[in-house]
Amino acid sequence: MKFIDQLPLPIILLLSLTLGLAPFNPEPHIWEKLKMLASGELRQFIDIFDLFMHSTPWIVLVLKLIRLQTVSVKDSSTGS
Repeated sequence: MKFIDQLPLPIILLLSLTLGLAPFNPEPHIWEKLKMLASGELRQFIDIFDLFMHSTPWIVLVLKLIRLQTVSVKDSSTGS
């Protein structure tokens, strides 16, 4: 988790909003892949790889937010 702790939150957020959503027209690419996954149409390797690539920034963002929350809770409980 040291790697996640060292990543700056604004950079992760920027990557999630740009690479995680690109291309934007006609709809965000990750949304299209998630709809394919939900409908059972995500079968080709390139589509699975594409979902993985577009979801990676979002997964890192969620891990960073969870890590920030657990560290701040831990710090506040030991601070008193």
